[in-house]
Amino acid sequence: MDHFFRFEQEFIESLHCIPMIVRFKLDTCGVKLKLMHWNQFTSQEKQVLINMACQTQEEVKIYRDFLQTLVSEKTGTPAKSLPIDDNPPWFNSEHIPVEIQEKATEFNKKISLEKWDKLTPLQRFALIKLSRPSHENSNFFPALEEFNL
Repeated sequence: MDHFFRFEQEFIESLHCIPMIVRFKLDTCGVKLKLMHWNQFTSQEKQVLINMACQTQEEVKIYRDFLQTLVSEKTGTPAKSLPIDDNPPWFNSEHIPVEIQEKATEFNKKISLEKWDKLTPLQRFALIKLSRPSHENSNFFPALEEFNL
């Protein structure tokens, strides 16, 4: 299974950045993983985090525990825990967040509710993350194109 988006291709081979699939799982399990943590992991450890299931309550707990153990082994302390959103916006196919529409407007694009509904939660998650002002969002437009928006 291909876990990566085309807009991530520049760093996928080296995995020097945290891919969206892992960032999605981090928000799901409530862990604030820093890039410095990620870059201390071996390639094999990164692949485990990419491939490991993190959907059911049990899988989320196993993922979080595995990740926190890994971070603690590398740094001596666990990563910061974050609150878990019970109803994250990427699972809502009936409402497009305002920041997404605002960012799309910068590129003369408008996302219809019909197209938003057809996106996967991971695609919606990526657009939400890429639209935030705190994120280096040069990949927002490539993501729009990749998702046929």
